[in-house]
Amino acid sequence: MRNQLICLALVLCTLHTACGLYFHISETERKCFIEEVPDETTVIVNYKVELYDPRSNGFMPSSPGIGMHVEVRDSDDKVILSRVYSSQGRMSFTSHTPGEHVICMYSNSTAWFNGAQLRVHLDIQVGEHAIDYANVAQKEKLTELQLRIRQLLDQVEQITKEQNYQRYREERFRHTSESTNSRVLWWSLVQTLVLVLMGFWQMRHLKSFFEAKKLV
Repeated sequence: MRNQLICLALVLCTLHTACGLYFHISETERKCFIEEVPDETTVIVNYKVELYDPRSNGFMPSSPGIGMHVEVRDSDDKVILSRVYSSQGRMSFTSHTPGEHVICMYSNSTAWFNGAQLRVHLDIQVGEHAIDYANVAQKEKLTELQLRIRQLLDQVEQITKEQNYQRYREERFRHTSESTNSRVLWWSLVQTLVLVLMGFWQMRHLKSFFEAKKLV
């Protein structure tokens, strides 16, 4: 029993669905990221924009006039979020369909300081990692044990959603494979039929040719 609990804890620790990174963008440049999200899952995006300072040869906090336009599209290419934010912010959305969600970011201005470069720090949190458990414990007045149980329940729920999403992907892949195999089969039958018809026509043509030349 103890070994099973240890294995479960290791599995839960490896299910880390948060990523932090930074990237550079230039004027009018658009950066997009793809995040695979199960249905009915909360996603929180934190970002911070820094402006390149040639005097210090580094990146400094950007001015209030520079912000980011954020657009999120779901797996059906439907826009579920499109809004202009400040140079530092936090946004969230909830997925209603499973699949790849595209998060795109670009500057809200085309007149920067002589085309200066920006560095954008980005942190995407999915599922239970998007929940502020300290705030939950304070609001619901949970003990440490109750909070830990709440976290484990949320993790199990997220695992269930991930499993359902993997089954959805497997089913979609199977349908695609079956459709492709069916099309290949029909195409092979059409090719075979065309070859048979061509052979029959050539035989009739040769027979008519030989009869006209009185060779048969």
